[in-house]
Amino acid sequence: MASIGVYSSPKMECIEGRCFSFINSSTCLNLWPMIGRKNFPNRKKRLEMTRSLPNTLSPLESEEDATLSSSDSLEDEFSHVTKFEMSDFKIRNRVSIGLGGRGDEIVFEAMVTDPHSPLYKTRVVLRQLISARAKRRGRRAIEVLKRLARRKLMYHSYSMQVHGYISSSMIDENSSFTLVHGHHGSSSLRHWLQQSDWLPTLEATLSLDQESVRRVGDDTIGGPAISRQLRLIRILMRDLLIGVNYVHSHGLAHTELRLENLHISVVDKHIKVGILGNAADFNEADPEDITSYDNMDRRRMMIAFDMRCVGFIMAKMVLRELMDPMIFAKFKAFLTKGNDPSCLREFLLHAVNRNSSAGNFGLQILDRNWGAGWHLLSLLLAPKPLDRISCLNALRHPFLCGPKWRVTPSIDLIRWSLGSTTVRIAEEYIYGQQQRSRLAHFVELMEMLNPYPKPKHWMGLLPGKWRLLYCTGRHIGLTLRQPSVRVLIGEAYLSVSKVSKPNTTFSAVSHISFAVMAGQDWAHDKSGVGGKLQVNSFYRLRAGRRLYLKEETTTSIFPLATPDAQASVLKRISSKKWRKAIPINEVPSSLSVAKLVSSEIDVMMSLNEPLSGNMEVAQKALQEVRTQIPPEMFDLSKIVCGTYVDSRLLVLRSVNGSALVFTRCTNDS
Repeated sequence: MASIGVYSSPKMECIEGRCFSFINSSTCLNLWPMIGRKNFPNRKKRLEMTRSLPNTLSPLESEEDATLSSSDSLEDEFSHVTKFEMSDFKIRNRVSIGLGGRGDEIVFEAMVTDPHSPLYKTRVVLRQLISARAKRRGRRAIEVLKRLARRKLMYHSYSMQVHGYISSSMIDENSSFTLVHGHHGSSSLRHWLQQSDWLPTLEATLSLDQESVRRVGDDTIGGPAISRQLRLIRILMRDLLIGVNYVHSHGLAHTELRLENLHISVVDKHIKVGILGNAADFNEADPEDITSYDNMDRRRMMIAFDMRCVGFIMAKMVLRELMDPMIFAKFKAFLTKGNDPSCLREFLLHAVNRNSSAGNFGLQILDRNWGAGWHLLSLLLAPKPLDRISCLNALRHPFLCGPKWRVTPSIDLIRWSLGSTTVRIAEEYIYGQQQRSRLAHFVELMEMLNPYPKPKHWMGLLPGKWRLLYCTGRHIGLTLRQPSVRVLIGEAYLSVSKVSKPNTTFSAVSHISFAVMAGQDWAHDKSGVGGKLQVNSFYRLRAGRRLYLKEETTTSIFPLATPDAQASVLKRISSKKWRKAIPINEVPSSLSVAKLVSSEIDVMMSLNEPLSGNMEVAQKALQEVRTQIPPEMFDLSKIVCGTYVDSRLLVLRSVNGSALVFTRCTNDS
């Protein structure tokens, strides 16, 4: 890996561009001259900068031609920045890797030596732009500055400062052009996060105190590693969103938001958004082009592109496993294939190694506050650009607001919180009376807040692969019983696909995989003999109503749709916590549901060797599977209606009132 820098000496009369390698240094680089090296990236000619004779003009030290009127007009447009000379700087012999340039750029660190300059003794970065495209980026960064600098406080706080330029001619494409911008630290945000001790180092750099904690509405300082990391992510994300919103409010889109373009200033403790060399104007659409978007659509699309980049930055900050290029490629491919970002948790549970060096803190951070982190991430990475959240709404999101800030959640966030809490309780695999009661309450609340009660909505949301998560009427898995044949359930899925659109007919296939542990060492060896059970059926979708029969009683130990459960739900939604959020004053007498009319079913089971020839063991294994799995998965005709569906959760009700909760899976999961 190589980059471009300079080597200088007080006794030398010339400065030459050289190539240096990353040798035994993680943060700073010594510039080792490699004489004779000619094959630089993206260019064939060796770059040289000489100033040995007064009459010889070098690319970095040439005077403007006053005779060119067109050049004067261009320089008038850049009058808001300073035009420097190369003699105004003292070049340093070290370049930090955090400033890393592209293949068509040469990066210098320098000190301003002109005593008449307001930047005297200020550390700056010189970015010599080689190609024509790079020079356009540099000039664009200066043009953008003229618009952003109207609010100097915001500009200096959240943007990388551009002080000026060095150029011999503004109209000659072959002339040199060097951008002079501020030095806001030696490392980009990527290099901060790649350090092994990044958390305490960033905390010390930002000098987190009571004021910084107040900025994110937190009520604690320090604490466990997860709380510390969440607090730091809130600070960084809020700074980033404020800076991006500042750019958007001036009619510009950054278009190049990534970790390498973000720097943390140790002076004012703010994130600096990188140079706006590729900033795009919202109002640059060609009025004669009938295929182009109007200004409003163009604005929304460009803001949505920036917000997607912010989503990638947030994902890498929280889930540090995504810093691995291979894992991030899988993460990005998951979204590129059209999968819904609301299913990211199900995907990452399999894609991220739970024994990684990061300690799996990211999943726990996103699960906090009823899954608010997953909700914000799904809004930032929404597949439809117009569905992505804006900077201002993201700043008001509960994930970025500490517990001292009371944020009124939207009804969509309440549905998300109910679903996330249901998933977390079911995954804990604790089926005591208290947990079963809580799950029943949450399922009832979700059904009352069902966003898609009509069958026309189910036609697009129902097809897919669903993993059985919980059933209110049956324990799933092993219990304290002593069965004759021990069976370990592997996976239980319900795959729904559309067969015919006019008749709204769906094909439902129940897949159950298990392992029969016939040996005596089953407690230590869970491999066993594999088996599969498959049930096929067809459904027709109709509109229906679910009635609450108040006179109905039950003696089941499992809480179903009983009056006691309804009374508890009413008590819960009438409390101060839920009263303003859920617009329900009493439990309704009926709810709109999607009625599922089933036809014939087909059941198939297969066992691997050597149990495939033992009929008695096969019958006992089948009986044990039916004991552990809800009967609705074997007889799909017992499923009579669907009461809740969204992009990630599905609730189906059986004929006896039991609720089956499913979570959506993707092929990548």
